[in-house]
This record gives sequence, C-alpha cells and structure tokens, in this order.
Amino acid sequence: MSANLSFGKTLEAYHLPLSRRRPEILQLNVGKLCNLTCSHCHVNAGPRRKEIINAHTVDRVLAWLESTDITVVDLTGGSPEMIPDFRRLIETVRQFETPRRVIDRLNATIIEEPGYEWVPGFLAENEVEIIASMPCYQPDNVEEQRGEGVFEASIAAFQKLNALGYGIEPHLRLNFVYNPNGAFLPPEQEKLEQEYRKAMREHFNISFNSLYCIANMPIARFASYLKREDRLADYLSLLRNAFNPTTIDSLMCRDTINVNWRGEVFDCDFNQMLKLPTEENGRHIRAWEIDPDTFSNLPIRTGSHCFGCTAGAGSSCSGSLT
Repeated sequence: MSANLSFGKTLEAYHLPLSRRRPEILQLNVGKLCNLTCSHCHVNAGPRRKEIINAHTVDRVLAWLESTDITVVDLTGGSPEMIPDFRRLIETVRQFETPRRVIDRLNATIIEEPGYEWVPGFLAENEVEIIASMPCYQPDNVEEQRGEGVFEASIAAFQKLNALGYGIEPHLRLNFVYNPNGAFLPPEQEKLEQEYRKAMREHFNISFNSLYCIANMPIARFASYLKREDRLADYLSLLRNAFNPTTIDSLMCRDTINVNWRGEVFDCDFNQMLKLPTEENGRHIRAWEIDPDTFSNLPIRTGSHCFGCTAGAGSSCSGSLT
C-alpha cells in the first residue's frame, strides 16, 4: 500500500496515529568529532569536525534533566568520549539524587587511541551501558564500512572491556550494533545474534549481552554513497515496500527527546541531521525549555527517511522493533 505514498500518507492509509508518550529517554548528540569516517555514518562525523557541545550547554542540559523524571541518558556522536566534558557529564548524571541510567554509543576503537586509555575503566566505574558498532564478525566487512585497522582495534577494545566485566557482570552491559554493509535491510536479529555470539566466543573469546540490528538511513554519508552508485531510488523503494505497520507503536520518536550539541531539540537523531527541528508555536525549542508534562502534545515531524525505521522488522537505537 505504501509504495507510492509519503510516510505521512502511509500512516493515514493504515489509520495509524503517530503520537508521543511521556519522554523516558534523553538522547544527547554531543557533536560530530570522531576518530573514524564510517561510510554508513548519518552524522557525517570525522576527525576534523569542530561541532561539539560546550560546557555552558552541558550545564543547562544537566540542570533541566535533573528536574525531570527522564530515566535514561543516551550519549551519541561522533565519539562522545572525545568531547572535553564527557566525564563531567556522566559523573554528574550518575550523582543525581535519583541517578539515571547512562548509555554510551561507543566507537570501540577510541579505546586504542593514545590518550584515551582511561575510557574502559571510567565507563566501568560509573556503570555506563555500552552500545558499540560491530557491523560484522569478519574483518573484511568491518573494514570496508569503517576503515582499515578498525576490526583489530575493536577486538582489542572488547577484550579489555570483557576483562573489566563488561558483557559478563549484570551491571556492565556490552551490546553490539550491526549495520548492513550496503543497500539492503538487516537480517533477522535473533538469528544473527546467535551467529555473532558463536563467532566472537570461538575466535576471540569475547562475550557480549545483545546484538542490535539497525537499518542504514538514506541520509548524509550513506545517501552520498547511494547516489554515487545510482542506487538511492532503489533503496528508498525497498524501504517503502517493506513498510511494517506493527513497528509504529515502538518507534523511538515516541518516548525520546533528541538534543544536539547546541541544546536544540529534535524528534530523533536522523531529523537532527536533516535539520527538521521539533517546534512549539512555530519556534525551535531548546532542551531546557521543555516541559515534560506538555511535550507529548507536540506533533512528530516525519519524512521519507522514516521508512527506514518501519521497514521489515523495524529499526531503532535499540535494534529491531518486532
């Protein structure tokens, strides 16, 4: 039904309202600075990017966050560990009167970079949950997507994390993220997780908790790749034709507040990169201006990229939706 319809019209055709719930997650994108330039990156992150959150914005976000009942702080980037206020931000959140669960979307190779040897111990000390990119358990596929030497560096980092109890102790969760290495949908998550678990244990003696399968979004660097290969239209058609109405109830935009390095609010990290802000009375709002009691009344902005979250088994920052 959705092949020739916009995302909004597709929701209407299926009689599916897309509305917010009370926010439970603050996803804070602290900037575009990263030590890698991955081909699938929707942020266009890299070593030369200058956009990072400053101390004043961190202070304002933290003050607002403490006044809310949001339970999860999800840090993403870029490589969050590269910003100057990374440690202060996490320590402050963990020391709130009501401590919040903290997630670090870790580019594991940062652990192997000079000057970042502190990362594993710091994350473990603060019981930060790790979600780490690991697009395959085979070196060639990983390095085609993320760059030369990334597989070996990631394996070394995961072994260090395991040595601290990550992926083993209940309070130190280590999760992997799979992204397709091309213009196709992720495979069935549970089956792929079993394959990962077997390969990582047998070949590298590495343990982890869960595997999250996430679809590649047709924006930023991945969209540029698709255009170069003359495959953008085909990929968009693939996503539209695979629309799954049962994913709507679990979409991350329903209970997540996404905030950029300037403190500006979006419905998701993809809307952030596409410059589709969350607005109230026609004005782009900042995190510290949000009233969680009324935020759920604001409409969610959608576009053709939203088919990426609703195709097949669905896709979110925590993997498949169905």
